[in-house]
Amino acid sequence: MLEGFEQATFTDAGTTHDVFRTGSGPAVIVIHEVPGVTPEVAAFGRRVAAIGCTAVLPSLFGTPGKAIAIPYVIQSMAHGCVSKEFATWATGKTSPATVWLRALAKAEHERCGGPGVGAVGMCLTGGFALAMAVDPTVVAPVLSQPSLPFALSKRHRADVGVTAEDLATVVKRTRDEGLRTIGLRFTGDKLVPAERFETLRRALGDGFVAVEIDSSEGNPHGFKKTAHSVLTEELSDEPGHPTNDALELVLDHFRTRLLDV
Repeated sequence: MLEGFEQATFTDAGTTHDVFRTGSGPAVIVIHEVPGVTPEVAAFGRRVAAIGCTAVLPSLFGTPGKAIAIPYVIQSMAHGCVSKEFATWATGKTSPATVWLRALAKAEHERCGGPGVGAVGMCLTGGFALAMAVDPTVVAPVLSQPSLPFALSKRHRADVGVTAEDLATVVKRTRDEGLRTIGLRFTGDKLVPAERFETLRRALGDGFVAVEIDSSEGNPHGFKKTAHSVLTEELSDEPGHPTNDALELVLDHFRTRLLDV
């Protein structure tokens, strides 16, 4: 059990996962990164709750509350690679797990009220927020280091992890409804190629806000080339720090789309 969170389960189409909630107000679905709902992911959820939203953390894999360790990361990554729920290798495909997540978003909207639901994916699930934005319930999507599909080829590097039909729906919502999508990545992160963000820029235009944090050699903040997790592992509370600025941008996104309406 995660301290400060209420635990429940949610079932849709025969699939059941644990769900952890904290806070009150419009819902934000926080989809954890590898290896699971770590203490850092939970801490991000508490920040979401602190602005006046309900942070909803589904547990798709891993052990909730367990700290990051290399064997745990490898185990969880292996699970993601073989699971049919995650489109890790194919291009032009939406991960089946997002169907369950869209159902969860609808249920949380009914539970929590407000103009809609926010969604933030991280790492393996980073692009899931884009797929969830097919549904009009999701009004504040955030893609933090979207890593699928794995960047095996030029085509994979430019792929955004959804079908052409799903992307077209998000494009239409961006044009007709003013949907705004935020993307976060480190410039040296090989798991999140620059080409992926270029695809989103071309598709969504001004509706896509890209935050690309310098992690090149000799960068002013000392990020390693392996820097990856913008909102968790690499996050700094120092004002003016690029990860802190990214966090504030994301929280303002939720305030603007969910609270100040």
